[in-house]
Amino acid sequence: MVLAFVGILFIGTGVSFNASAALGNDPIGIVYDGIRSAADFSPEQLGMTSNVVNIVLIILVFITGRRYVNVGTLIYLLPYGIVVDLGTKLYHVIFKTQSLPFQITGAAIGCLMLYAGAAMFITADIGVDPFTGVVMVLKDRLHREYRIVKVCFDIGCIVLGALLGGKLGVITILTAITAGPVIQFLAKIMGKLWKKEETGR
Repeated sequence: MVLAFVGILFIGTGVSFNASAALGNDPIGIVYDGIRSAADFSPEQLGMTSNVVNIVLIILVFITGRRYVNVGTLIYLLPYGIVVDLGTKLYHVIFKTQSLPFQITGAAIGCLMLYAGAAMFITADIGVDPFTGVVMVLKDRLHREYRIVKVCFDIGCIVLGALLGGKLGVITILTAITAGPVIQFLAKIMGKLWKKEETGR
């Protein structure tokens, strides 16, 4: 549960850092941002928008792949919107100006936190976040590797988010290409470390 909660902090902060860096949202963030834009909500309401999207996705995952919904999924849902809002404030505290070097640094931190957070959630194995849950259900139904399904899913999210008005940019393309393989790689490493820790006990 601790690992899952830390994963929430990383994912929420990563999404908010990418959005605040204004170099393009990651595939998850662009859906939130696109729906926020289509609903004519302010940027400060990104956290609330993400909560609504996550509730809808959890319902879909519960119907199609119930085994992926567990206590970790609920832990994810409750603080996520708050974490996104706090992450946005933290970004502007750390990066006082929006010069390109600061934007690149902020986006790089955001991507790393997003990847690490998703890998933590998978490793904790007490339920996944809503977006990962959808990917896992698709992986099972299509009988394909996670990284392949993740890349295809991210491309779909980008198209949907961009059509709705989400911020599209270089980070969007970068994360679509790298998120699946990097998350799978980190999850394998964390899984091995987790097993060693349990064996040590």
